[in-house]
Amino acid sequence: MNNFTYIRAASVKDAVQRTTNDNNAMLIAGGTNLVDRLKVFLDEPSQLIDISRLEMKRIEQTPEGGLSIGALVSNTALADHPDVRRDYPILARAILAGASQQIRNMATVGGNLLQRTRCPYYYDTAFACNKRQPGSGCPAATGINRSHAILGASDQCVAVQPSDMCVPLAALDAIVVVEGLKGKRQIPFTDFHRLPENTPQRDTNLEAGEVITSVILPPVPFAKSGVYLKLRDRASYAFALISVAAAVDLANEQIQDVRLAMGGVAHKPWRATEAEKFLIGKPANAATFQQAAEIALEGAKPLTHNSFKVELAKRAIRRALAVSTKGGGVGE
Repeated sequence: MNNFTYIRAASVKDAVQRTTNDNNAMLIAGGTNLVDRLKVFLDEPSQLIDISRLEMKRIEQTPEGGLSIGALVSNTALADHPDVRRDYPILARAILAGASQQIRNMATVGGNLLQRTRCPYYYDTAFACNKRQPGSGCPAATGINRSHAILGASDQCVAVQPSDMCVPLAALDAIVVVEGLKGKRQIPFTDFHRLPENTPQRDTNLEAGEVITSVILPPVPFAKSGVYLKLRDRASYAFALISVAAAVDLANEQIQDVRLAMGGVAHKPWRATEAEKFLIGKPANAATFQQAAEIALEGAKPLTHNSFKVELAKRAIRRALAVSTKGGGVGE
């Protein structure tokens, strides 16, 4: 690692000011992703600003009946919270599928949103990578790309966003609350992360100096039927090849409302909005779920080694929707 200064932020405003004044400064809380990147010289900050002791560790009911989740709430605390387990079990299941217990104890909500891709070409500095050095190339596009994107990729980057937690947050219409020099603002979750296009080095739409302070979950009564299905190479700690978050509101065997999002398929959690529109008003049966899966993967562009992901994603969507209509469950 390079030499850097370590500072504890006195407040959110202090953290914002310090990161605004120094473009090479970085925030650290749990450090479960950042420390890994420091070890292999992906990041070489001039200073680390520790925000782990700031007052952003509460989970509170909102006046509308949803939840406000502090950015420093640990993954373990979030998954174990009784309101989350009761009203948003889809989120708890995704978190528990996402990492080892030790990592969940340290990892924070804000950090989970900001974790970077696990693309091996990004992590190995012997290779070119447009995320590390824009304009240098994307060897994954023609290399070993079994775990890479099938939706929303560009010729600049085919990496995928690795989070499990972010998939149900996208499905649930979560809102990210941030604070910067211009004050506070709210970002719809589906607008928080970016597709690579011509700026693969940017993962999110955060502006310089902005700090995530909380995530708001709106009330979604039928989220109790939610399913998180994660398909991976091994059952122990591993990133998803395909994941699906689904929740169906069913009445008289007809779909009244639905939420559907995928992970492991794109540079951001992928909300299947067209498939959702198709499903509303349709009968909850295998034929309907098959058509929805086809719509969700309509624009898929598989790479040399990951064409299997297209069919795998369709099967995962069909299964997740079917399980949700029966009341939900773990889905793995």
